[in-house]
Amino acid sequence: MPLLPGSEPMFHEGGRTGVLLCHGFTGSPQSLRPWARHLAEQGLTVSLPLLPGHGTRWQDLQHTGWQDWYATVDRELRLLTERCDRVFVAGLSMGGALALRLAARHGDTVSGVVVVNPGMTMKPLDSLVLPVARHLKASTRGIVSDIAKEGVEESGYQRVPLHAAYSLRNFFTLVRGELPQVTQPLLVLHSRVDHVVPPSDSAIVLNKVSSTDVTETVLEDSYHVATLDHDAERIFADSCGFITRLTTRKIST
Repeated sequence: MPLLPGSEPMFHEGGRTGVLLCHGFTGSPQSLRPWARHLAEQGLTVSLPLLPGHGTRWQDLQHTGWQDWYATVDRELRLLTERCDRVFVAGLSMGGALALRLAARHGDTVSGVVVVNPGMTMKPLDSLVLPVARHLKASTRGIVSDIAKEGVEESGYQRVPLHAAYSLRNFFTLVRGELPQVTQPLLVLHSRVDHVVPPSDSAIVLNKVSSTDVTETVLEDSYHVATLDHDAERIFADSCGFITRLTTRKIST
């Protein structure tokens, strides 16, 4: 099955500091590729995998679940730790939840976490009807391209497969329970206006993690896919500054 434009995974061999980027549900590496390239230009080793069931057609996602998506980023993290002295994890939307679970489970292996509009919940009605609805219909309308910037599109699915959405619901519940195990330095960037993930999901992250080094940045001029929106450069700069601060501090100590 051919990939959607820009959905190819990316790996850049850089220095001894690595960054793992995790894309969102029904999206693809295309939404994070400019961020990945910026990090690579700073001399970092960067891994941006394509999650199972993504980047082709929505029917392929129907046959996958959170265990498949998490297994992919878990494997990529382990590969990065073999190449790098320090590894950071980052993600957009569901990718933010994946990054936070990596941090919760891998402890000191992860040097820091950056999340952009991290997903933690589903709309109450969706959460209630999904267990039954997934057996009655295959999909619903898509959630891609929530972008304020004119002329910019996200490469992703126009339909959401309901079996996969049900698995995502269960994954969010799992991650919310594991947030207190996140102790690493944390940078949370979230949009003031987001039509996919409410800002209250970022508040859940900020309130439940055990991290003491926490930075919150509100993105005033972007919607959900902020990595392709007006505030993209802010995300790139802030994440690089976050990584530089922590790696410099680590070296000096």
